[in-house]
Amino acid sequence: MIRLTLGKLILALLSLGICRGASAQRLADNKASAETQKLFGNLFRLKDEKILFGHQDALAYGYGWKYEDNRSDIKDITGEHPALYGWDIGGIEHGSQVNIDSVPFSKMKDFIRAAYDRGGVNTISWHLDNPVNGKSSWDTIPGSVEKILPGGEKHSVYNMWLDRVSEFMKDLKGSDGKLVPVLFRPFHELTGTWFWWGKRQCSSEDFKKLWIYTFDYLRSKKGVHNLIYVYNTADFASPEEFLERYPGNKYADVLSFDAYQFGSRENGSAFRKNTEAKMTIIAGLAKTKGKLIALAETGYEAIPDPVWWTEVLYPSISSQSVSFILMWRNAGFRPHNNDYHYYAPYPGHSSVADFLKFIKNERMVLQGEVTTLGLYK
Repeated sequence: MIRLTLGKLILALLSLGICRGASAQRLADNKASAETQKLFGNLFRLKDEKILFGHQDALAYGYGWKYEDNRSDIKDITGEHPALYGWDIGGIEHGSQVNIDSVPFSKMKDFIRAAYDRGGVNTISWHLDNPVNGKSSWDTIPGSVEKILPGGEKHSVYNMWLDRVSEFMKDLKGSDGKLVPVLFRPFHELTGTWFWWGKRQCSSEDFKKLWIYTFDYLRSKKGVHNLIYVYNTADFASPEEFLERYPGNKYADVLSFDAYQFGSRENGSAFRKNTEAKMTIIAGLAKTKGKLIALAETGYEAIPDPVWWTEVLYPSISSQSVSFILMWRNAGFRPHNNDYHYYAPYPGHSSVADFLKFIKNERMVLQGEVTTLGLYK
């Protein structure tokens, strides 16, 4: 009798542990598609071992080229596409044919489907215009968030914009006919001051209301169930600052921040130190909240440091269980700025040799390995 009781007790404790583990890996959307759940679960399973390497607009254009089939700057130097493909749907809110960077949405859908079909992962940000006055994301007129919340004068406008986002997301289907899972990163760099949803433009409470409303509208009203929600900040110096606008564990799946190196090569040590410190903060939070962590945007424009990849970037992220990183886009020459705007190497760039060393690290993942990993199975 005692043995039976102890046996039942042990089974109960084991079951409790299993349930807690499963709960820790549960998506915010409890009706998420099977493939979305599998992606999240597999990223969780691999978080201590693998880091997906990503590049914004990788398949659309690169240094000196545009819209060439099955091409990317990463593939040009490694023979493989990145594992993670970044896109932005700024402009979708107006029903535009092209996004904020002039990529046609029809092409973007094709690129997203192609990435999914070969086992790659897609992440989407949204530089949405200011719904109060129709100006850009960078129009920082105060009070914009308050005006699009329920009861606000622009609430119906925001609903219409969300309707268009939902149509886009629900139209993303692979050749298998299934919805393409998306790492969705709305209101990115939310602790910054340069967007209308930033920390100087709205209160923490109003921002939380906006996030929760957006989440509930897409999930419950529009039935969008292929999104993994990425909470994304800019700078922060403490767990409290990172969580100041956090909507709660029920509304986010990934904790992340954006970090870029600026200025001279000598600034690399400061970038490394600061990025590593932030990673340590969010890694600690993720463990208690059951979330993934990521460096959702990063880079060093034009990469003037030939050993930046192995001596600055990798040491910045290697001490924590980072699931993915995303380099910003390779726009090439910009006549209006008279500069070169790119964040990943291309054939002939001075950092190619170091990048190849960086990407061969057993933790770094490109398309070939991510296909083998079978993240949707």
